[in-house]
Amino acid sequence: MIRLVIAPQAFKGTLAAPEVTAAIAAGLRRVLPQAELTLLPLADGGEGTVQALVDATGGRILNTTVSGPLGKPVQAEWGVLGDGNIAVIEMAAASGLPLVPPEKRNPLLASSYGTGELIRAALDAGCRDFIVGIGGSATNDGGTGMAKALGVRFLDPAGNELPLGASPLIRLAHIELDGLDPRVRESRFRVACDVTNPLVGPTGASAVYGPQKGATPQMVLELEASLQHLAIVIELDLGLRVADLPGAGAAGGLGAGLVAFLGATLQPGADIVLEATRFAERCAGASLIFTGEGRLDGQTLFGKTVAAVARIGKQMGIPVIAVAGGIAPDGYVLLQHGVDAMLGITPRPMTLEEASRNAAELLSNAGEQVMRLLVLGSRLGNQADT
Repeated sequence: MIRLVIAPQAFKGTLAAPEVTAAIAAGLRRVLPQAELTLLPLADGGEGTVQALVDATGGRILNTTVSGPLGKPVQAEWGVLGDGNIAVIEMAAASGLPLVPPEKRNPLLASSYGTGELIRAALDAGCRDFIVGIGGSATNDGGTGMAKALGVRFLDPAGNELPLGASPLIRLAHIELDGLDPRVRESRFRVACDVTNPLVGPTGASAVYGPQKGATPQMVLELEASLQHLAIVIELDLGLRVADLPGAGAAGGLGAGLVAFLGATLQPGADIVLEATRFAERCAGASLIFTGEGRLDGQTLFGKTVAAVARIGKQMGIPVIAVAGGIAPDGYVLLQHGVDAMLGITPRPMTLEEASRNAAELLSNAGEQVMRLLVLGSRLGNQADT
């Protein structure tokens, strides 16, 4: 019996990972209906991580009312994996940019408090192991809102607690950890972080991501000053240097906050997901692995699903085929890093709108054509041996 593993991530903005997986599977079954297919929708720590991990481990989705980026209550989903102890949280569910109407976006005011409330809800549920996906945030508060929800106090020179948001941080004088929820110290926090931006500087949270969240050039300067000051106080009070820590600038500095206040570790998101889903174990004995994402390019090498899957496939001696909506010229570097073949799913020139509208069909057809070529190659190989 031929066993094939199908393990793509979402085609962002077009199809969720389970839909991509199902579409590829449908194409493969047209050629090899008897094949055993292992379906493993994946994610890299961004959108879809909760669903991918819950589906892969037989876990469950929960829903908690938390404070949105500007304080308005929102319903946020999070997950508990199949073992009942590991919580998986996407900060964007509580503190994400889509939760704020474009005309109200202001990273000086937005807070990550709701993300801390999700962590608290998971602690209440008995979880002590956390996977936190960060990305897509509306915030630029260095994770201070998240920490405040868990009992950390941020005080001004007079000893008064600062309001939420990035703007007040310029007046920060002292960080008080005495009130931190004691369950945090019993827990492990792994942060799925696929960017290497430091907290501050020209490639930091404010300069690079602030404008995407509605910041004007003047706001960017204010945000930068607030995070620079926060980094100084963290180093003075907590003895941790986060200003130039790779990944600290992710999600408006939430990466720095999770490290500084919760003792978290920052890891490539895809690696965390593959570990949590026992990916290598579930690939044992497979003949072939299919993976994919919306676009393959040089950045795919850095913590993305396709690169992580290819690395494991190479270690296990299992060929890996990647499918994508598009392949950039620098994407072919993946062929030197464990990907054995790559295929764009569009058979002719078409607009992005048309490709997105027909993505499921295009994926199924691509899966079918790949499998037909492999079957043909196998027949030719058998003929050559006789």
